[in-house]
Amino acid sequence: MVLPLFVSFVMFRYGEIFKTQILGCPCVMLASPEAARFVLVTHAHLFKPTYPKSKEMMIGPWALFFHQGEYHTRLRKLVQYSLAPDTIRKLIPGIEHIALSALDSWAASGQVINTFYEMKKFSFDVGILSIFGHLDGGYKEKLEENYRIVDKGYNSFPTKIPGSAHHKALQARKRLNQILSEIIRERKEKRLVEKDLLGHLLNVKDEKGETLTEDQIADNIIGILFAAQDTTASFITWILKFLHDDPKLLEAVKAEQKAMYESNNGGKEHLTWAQTRKMTLTYRVLLEGLRMASIISFTFREAVVDVEYKGYLIPKGWKVMPLFRNIHHNPEFFSDPHDFDPSRFEVAPKPNTFMPFGNGVHACPGNELAKLEALILIHHLVTKFRWEVVGSESGIQYGPFPVPQQGLPARFWKQSSCPS
Repeated sequence: MVLPLFVSFVMFRYGEIFKTQILGCPCVMLASPEAARFVLVTHAHLFKPTYPKSKEMMIGPWALFFHQGEYHTRLRKLVQYSLAPDTIRKLIPGIEHIALSALDSWAASGQVINTFYEMKKFSFDVGILSIFGHLDGGYKEKLEENYRIVDKGYNSFPTKIPGSAHHKALQARKRLNQILSEIIRERKEKRLVEKDLLGHLLNVKDEKGETLTEDQIADNIIGILFAAQDTTASFITWILKFLHDDPKLLEAVKAEQKAMYESNNGGKEHLTWAQTRKMTLTYRVLLEGLRMASIISFTFREAVVDVEYKGYLIPKGWKVMPLFRNIHHNPEFFSDPHDFDPSRFEVAPKPNTFMPFGNGVHACPGNELAKLEALILIHHLVTKFRWEVVGSESGIQYGPFPVPQQGLPARFWKQSSCPS
């Protein structure tokens, strides 16, 4: 993807605010914290989220992030509550089970794996856990099979020609609705009152006392899976690369995690929420990984009226792109920005300079869950396993999120069977 290089070049010539065209649409690029805050927080009502229609149809038009106003506010509060620390702390045993199962399978295979691809499976399973709790295996397999087809066709050329990736994805999306309808019907028939996200979606009512339709519930479930999977998988993949490339830092993280491991009777007891809050070095590694990788490099908005900002006119209908990656890599805010240095987060960044999950009312509500699953996986990885990156390729590939080349090919071993 040439966009980051293009943006850096144009910024050098024209500064932090400039106009260009993206896919034929006039667009204002914003690479300052103040401008990003203006668009996403203080004047968010003057801009709306904008996505290609093909994306809306694939995920579902009722998904939270396609909306603003009362519907968005009501759904966002519900999703935030379902993914808040007091809720996700109860998921720790389940996430540990998923993490250990994944690590065991990678080590047992003895094969070189595509780390990003396997992390997608891991984050999908955690997403299923957070949405449905412990879902029947048959339903989970059907959801995963069809979700993979949708995921594969999501960024393909939008055509309804039979056999094309896009057409297959649309058909799989219809099947996902049918599967979700079966799960919902079963819950209603059994009168199950669960405190997972699906339970909250089934029970929430608007000011008229009306509940969500099945289409609204399905669209939001698929939307949350999409929002959580690739971004979290890319984030954790980068963390493994950064740790692998810095043996001294890796040893320090191992020492921190080994202390947790020993206090849990040699890993025989589950991690606790309190312990995850004490992983200070590992947590700073996550924050620096989020800054360096900048998985969400930018976001799109569209001006709903003519907007003036610092003497610039943004006409109604123009696209606006706050550029998170460029802010995160600006030496004015982060010294030596291309060096991986977790110690920089010993001091909080300046306001609005660190936005790995976006900002404002459309910021990612699942950011705490993403960090929790990363902490848990890293804990078990460094205390029970070792890994080695295979090949010498460096650099970034986009699909559409930034990941290490070839998904970071790696081989994993249990520590007791590590090669000398």
